[in-house]
Amino acid sequence: MTDEMRQFLLVAAGAVPGALLRWQAAVQLGPHLPPGGSDILVNSVGSWLLGWLVTCPPSRQVLQLVLGGGFCGSLTTFSSWMLVTERLQQQGVAMGLLWLGLGLATGLPMAWLGQVVGKLLGQGQARP
Repeated sequence: MTDEMRQFLLVAAGAVPGALLRWQAAVQLGPHLPPGGSDILVNSVGSWLLGWLVTCPPSRQVLQLVLGGGFCGSLTTFSSWMLVTERLQQQGVAMGLLWLGLGLATGLPMAWLGQVVGKLLGQGQARP
């Protein structure tokens, strides 16, 4: 098996659970949260996980491919964030801007927190 095929399969192995978790968050939690709440939740969790993953040493490539490229790639989606933004803007520009701000206000700190946790656990140094 080529290295490229191995990497492809690792990303695919992470993508399926990420997509299923996103779907189940919408199905199970969505009705109990404000509109778009399940998106904020999964995007925040994904931001934290990606923040933590960048602290892993390069030797943990399997983990980065499965969890970063695969799991987080399908768990968090920019496209659904933009779709909800567009729909909320139909109710008024302020609603759309509030939604964008909320996404940034939760995602950025969670990415930072993931890096902090990774460093505290001795995973290594953050990479750009």
